[in-house]
Amino acid sequence: MSKHLYIFVLCTLSLCTLVGCKKDKNEPETFISDKARPTWTVPANPDPSISMTAVIKVDLKAQYPDLAADFVLNANDMLAAFSGETCLGIAKYEEGLFFLYIASPVTGNPSSVTLRYYSAHYKNLFEAVNAFPFVNDTQQGTTAEPFKPAFVVAK
Repeated sequence: MSKHLYIFVLCTLSLCTLVGCKKDKNEPETFISDKARPTWTVPANPDPSISMTAVIKVDLKAQYPDLAADFVLNANDMLAAFSGETCLGIAKYEEGLFFLYIASPVTGNPSSVTLRYYSAHYKNLFEAVNAFPFVNDTQQGTTAEPFKPAFVVAK
């Protein structure tokens, strides 16, 4: 190895040590937890005239290939839509997709929808990184092209 290449490699390793070339410090070492399955409920008498639907694919393996290499969906997983702390709908799981009916609570229209996902495999709760707008009488995603939100571990 030439002297210049050796110095370059040494400097690069030193810089990585100082700056941190490892994964994001906010990223957990593992997704495995012991959180109980949520008991989310939708408020009684939502307004069905103000609603939307969503077809959602959760794929932690694609988003976190190192941490979620063993990720699998199962029938005990849960996905729900929220406006603040109000649950607007709980998805039905079928063949790798979540089918979500989102109805407005009687108290008024939500402006945006946030997703929360419980993985029975990891016994952990995740939140979508971004909310999406609540638009009456529309659909977010399809079976051919499902909506694929990015998730982080809930705090």
